[in-house]
Amino acid sequence: MELIVGDRMFSTWSLRPWLVLKKTGLEFSVTEIPLYGPSSDAKLAVHSPSRRVPVLKADGETIWDSLAIVLWIAEAAPEAPVWPRDPVARALCRSVVCEMHSGFMGMRNDLGMGPQFPMVGPSDGRRTEVTEAAAADVRRIVAMWREMRGRFGAGGPYLFGEWSVADAFFTPVATRFRRHGVDLADYGDDETAVVYAQTLLAQPDFLEWEREAKPLDHSL
Repeated sequence: MELIVGDRMFSTWSLRPWLVLKKTGLEFSVTEIPLYGPSSDAKLAVHSPSRRVPVLKADGETIWDSLAIVLWIAEAAPEAPVWPRDPVARALCRSVVCEMHSGFMGMRNDLGMGPQFPMVGPSDGRRTEVTEAAAADVRRIVAMWREMRGRFGAGGPYLFGEWSVADAFFTPVATRFRRHGVDLADYGDDETAVVYAQTLLAQPDFLEWEREAKPLDHSL
């Protein structure tokens, strides 16, 4: 089984299925493709019918789109509880995952992770100026995190207590907030969201991803 990803330093969508695969214990290899070079499109076309990442190659098939890949992984490893066991929590987990998958374009556009977005943050006292479109998305995310942690957080430090697909989908959001110096208290947080974001950024599998994130050659 092979997971095709973009630059680990930039590709937030690639991170999501990688985290889920790590939780299942399934064996897989990773092929990393530079996303910002002159030949990137041609390299992507070799692996991906959509010319986007991530892509999973398994059982002779090519599966594209992060959510489709995660659904395939959950079926391939049913013993791994990547969705909450409780049916209500599971339904709401799928709701927030789908909302993340399809929405928040203001945040994606204005709080980007590509090389054109420099790192800012509390270490140097700078923050990215947040547009109203992005601010509305951040407020929604903070409200969502507070609600789910309030309802389901007794079982552990993650969004629904134990780790789930929702945490895989929101880990890159936590990296965006860190990269752009977003103070969640400005968007309605009572420290619930910031503590949850810190939990995601300290999760061992994510730390492994960060350690392996090296600059790729984009000149080719």
